[in-house]
This record gives sequence, structure tokens and C-alpha cells, in this order.
Amino acid sequence: MFGCLGSLLSRAVLAVMYLNGYLAAAYESVLWPLLGFVFLPLTTIFYAWTMNSHGAVEGLYTVGLTLAVLADLGVLSGARDSE
Repeated sequence: MFGCLGSLLSRAVLAVMYLNGYLAAAYESVLWPLLGFVFLPLTTIFYAWTMNSHGAVEGLYTVGLTLAVLADLGVLSGARDSE
């Protein structure tokens, strides 16, 4: 559910996750979710989901986290700077 919404409204999903305490269970401080909200929202969502469901980032979760970082950076979108 968060994956589909995250691709369209990732920052709104992060706000809802924060209000429900989902981020507090995954992160020890408020700094990382705040930075994730500004710079890497999909990565923050995926990391919180991984930590709450699996407890650690290992195996295929590492691949998923890497894909989330690449999606946040725009590498997977195929968008190019047109001149």
C-alpha cells in the first residue's frame, strides 16, 4: 500500500507515517526522517518499512533500498536534461 502511494505522494505518506509512529519505530532520532523527507522520501519510506517488517537491511532488502535511492536520485526515471 505504501509503495503505490509513495510513488505519487511520498512526502504525504511520510507525514502520515510520522503521525502514526511508524517512523519512530524505525529511527532512533527525528533527524534522519526529517532529512529523508526533504531529500530522499522513497528511501526513507522503504527503510522504515524494512526495519518495521524485517528488522534489518540485508539480502533482497539491500537491493530494494538501493533501487529506492536510485529512484529518489532520478536515475531510474530516465529523465534527461533537455537543452
